Amino acid sequence: GKRKGKKIGSPKFKKKTNQQSARFRIGGFSIKGGKVYLAKIGNVSPIWSRDLPFAPSSVTVIKDCANRYFLSFVVEVEPVNIDAKNQSIGIDLGIKTFAVMSNGEKAQSPDYSKLDRKIRKLQKKLARQLKDSQRRNKTRIKIAKLHNRITDTRKDFLHKLSTKIVSENGSIVLEDLNVSGMVKNRKLARAISLQGWREFRTLCEAKSQKFNRDFRVISRWEPTSQICSECGYKWGKLDLKIRSVKCLNCGTEHDRDENAAKNINKVGIGHCHDSKRAQRQSKT
Repeated sequence: GKRKGKKIGSPKFKKKTNQQSARFRIGGFSIKGGKVYLAKIGNVSPIWSRDLPFAPSSVTVIKDCANRYFLSFVVEVEPVNIDAKNQSIGIDLGIKTFAVMSNGEKAQSPDYSKLDRKIRKLQKKLARQLKDSQRRNKTRIKIAKLHNRITDTRKDFLHKLSTKIVSENGSIVLEDLNVSGMVKNRKLARAISLQGWREFRTLCEAKSQKFNRDFRVISRWEPTSQICSECGYKWGKLDLKIRSVKCLNCGTEHDRDENAAKNINKVGIGHCHDSKRAQRQSKT
């Protein structure tokens, strides 16, 4: 019968210009005096980002598209026990503001627009250049370096934000976003791709295990932006231009994203409002 899932095309060979990697296991590498010995390569003197907490079980040598080399170590660590300041937190992810928390805090992502404009300009230049020429290769490396700057900036931001959120809260609740469907909108596709929502979710999930936290993801079909977080009254779908809303039932004025974050938190920890009952009460 036919195979389930997406249709897979013919196999493709790895390009030399793409990321390359090689893994060394126990016996194939050793660390001494700040230097790393790799079998059949010799001693390598890396710039250490931090000390290794325990002896690594393997090391991977990675060469990225911009010809930078990295050493990635696998180390087994024990879960860290830190007392949480708050019981739970709901997080609403967006484009204009990266994350709005149920406690009112907001996290603004770095501005990538300047670097993105440079990439677009160089990509147009790359399209005009001859294939396999030296000048085309130089342009390709320039583009790769700019992409790396965006990636490194985003990773730094996401790591710091996810560590802060996970260390301070006992339960972390996110919404399951349909990113693949959202990027079909040509006007928003590039902005959504630069945000790194999925990467943020992966980091929060991994760090929740590290800090012994409860990590939850609610369904994308939950009407979190359509319900009043105070009384549960459902006002229906809102246009994206509307950033604040006043509840017709209880009169509370809400910031759209903060209200959604509060509802995400309530759904995640199992304390949901009965929106139908709230609507019946408002009619009487």
